[in-house]
Amino acid sequence: MKALIYGQKWKTENDPYIQVLLGKLDKEGVEYAFSENMAKEAPRPYSQPVIKTQDALEQFNPDVIITLGGDGTILSAVTLIRELEIPILGINLGRLGFLASIEQQRIKEAIDLLLAGKYTISERAMLELLSEPNNFGEENYALNDFTILKRDNNSMIVLHTYVDGEFLNSYWADGLIVSTPTGSTGYNLSCGGPIIFPTSDNFILTPVAPHNLNVRPVLLSSDHELSFKIEGRSENYLCTLDSRHTTVTSEYDLKIRKNKFSTKLINLDGDNFMSTIRSKLHWGLDKRN
Repeated sequence: MKALIYGQKWKTENDPYIQVLLGKLDKEGVEYAFSENMAKEAPRPYSQPVIKTQDALEQFNPDVIITLGGDGTILSAVTLIRELEIPILGINLGRLGFLASIEQQRIKEAIDLLLAGKYTISERAMLELLSEPNNFGEENYALNDFTILKRDNNSMIVLHTYVDGEFLNSYWADGLIVSTPTGSTGYNLSCGGPIIFPTSDNFILTPVAPHNLNVRPVLLSSDHELSFKIEGRSENYLCTLDSRHTTVTSEYDLKIRKNKFSTKLINLDGDNFMSTIRSKLHWGLDKRN
């Protein structure tokens, strides 16, 4: 087996866990390479290859991407993997970790299950932004969500929203989130949106601090195309795809549709979405007991 070790940083406090992972891979004879940031910030030199581009990744041809960090690290890895759709095993060295759900103490167990083939692959749908002008270039997709938000402390904005060209609603709000099922446990959840199972083929439209309190999140099939017109007192607005952001104006033509490729996440035997949300959100626990 071949693996790419992907991380955005090599933090000193995480070094013991990284050494556990590398020691386990060496012991099991797994060939591995490092992402550029991992290699650059490593506290000691390593002889393994360093992967900087998608072309280099395709040439190395790993069976799995092992991410070290939180959910943001997985979102970053997606921009390198893109249409190669190499499955991701997320080890959580961050905070909550809905996507990177394997905790540090399970690193050796996770590699054992991976090598034994005791896992399933969850295919996560993504969304694509069609924008004119195109500020995101080839990275015009998102695993979690797309947002349009007001900037700074400007007054609320109006987002005229259309489904397949037919008018849906004008959202008077601080912004609007279009989330995938994967992103439903992210910004969408904190703004009152529903949790959607990853296998659902949906988009979620969730307003951010809506002025009209009778406006609620809307769930619709990802077969639809969404389009938006922005109105407001400001000239510039914030537009995001996952953790990437740019500035847009009311002159931009913005459309959202289902992306052509997906992201594949590895679920080890015994792990699933229901157990993850129970443990991460502490469902079923009563602090009084």
